[in-house]
This record gives sequence, structure tokens and C-alpha cells, in this order.
Amino acid sequence: MSKEKVLVEVSARHVHVTKEHLEILFGPGHELTPKKDLSQPGQYAAAERVDLVGPRSTIKGVSILGPCRNASQVEVSLSDARTLGLSAMIRESGNIHGTTGIELVGPAGSVTLTEGLIVAKRHIHLTPEAALAQGVTNGQIVNVKVETPDRSTTFGDVVIRVSEKFSPAMHIDTDEANAAAISSTAWGEIVLN
Repeated sequence: MSKEKVLVEVSARHVHVTKEHLEILFGPGHELTPKKDLSQPGQYAAAERVDLVGPRSTIKGVSILGPCRNASQVEVSLSDARTLGLSAMIRESGNIHGTTGIELVGPAGSVTLTEGLIVAKRHIHLTPEAALAQGVTNGQIVNVKVETPDRSTTFGDVVIRVSEKFSPAMHIDTDEANAAAISSTAWGEIVLN
């Protein structure tokens, strides 16, 4: 029995903020303005943008994703981290303990995070039904084969994340997408280790 292909999406640099940090960056009482729905239910790219300030340079106009979270977090590629002059650990989203900090600058103020800069670990969001069909479980590490013209690639160290709240999709950063010549989306096949 052949498995269904999984959608592979490119996740560009972005920021998640707490309500408190949002109000410091954009002013008291400010709410995020949804601009574009994302593939994961309830998630969206907001109209609000901030600058990321590192010791070497600044990356301007980085998207905030909503809704607000319990902890602020910045997800970049390894290339972005080098551009900023910072060291970023590869972590699953939300696992920010002990990571590098960074300064966020908005139109009303700035916030210096003491931790929260990460490179997101490659991952696949699956519903319980999709995970069962693929023969995988939450937290399992798999490979994903992606075929593209001239740059077919097998990504290793991909973590499976299972929840009824998810929509099936794999997320990679822009460095990984460039390595496989993926401009926005592609299709991949889970290969069990």
C-alpha cells in the first residue's frame, strides 16, 4: 500500500509575541490584524511587522504570526542568524529555554528577549488519522524524500507532531527550501528510518 504524499511548505522567518510584548512594540491595547490565513487552523500572518536587531545587522519588516502566545519566539534560518551576528539553536517551536536572545523593534517601542531565537527543527504536522495512515507516531523522527527538478533531496531528522488541531503539512525553512529548489510548496514522501 502506497502512502499519501505530504505537503511541504516553506516557513520564512517570523516572530511570535505575547500580548504584553505586542503592546510594548505597537502601543497599549493593540491587537494583531490578521492578514493571511496559514495552513494550520487558527494560525495567521498578521499585518504587523517588526525589525530584528543583532550585533552585526538588522533584518527589517519581519512578519508576526498570530494569535499571541504565552512566550515570545523568533524563528529564523541559520543564514539569517549569521547575518544578525547571533547563534541560533535548532529547536522545536516552543522549546526556547536556554536559547539566544534578540531585540525586537516596533513602531512604539522595543523588547529585548533574553531567550527565544531559534531555527525551527524540520517537522510534519499530522492529524491522528493521517499519522495512522502514514504509520508514524508523535515525536517519531523520520526522513522525507522530496523530488524536484534538478535538486531532489531527502531531509533527515524530521520530527512528527500529531494533534487533532493540525492540518497535514511539513515545514522547512528558507535555507532548506533553497537546497531543494523549492520556491513555495512541494510534495514529499515519508521514509521510515
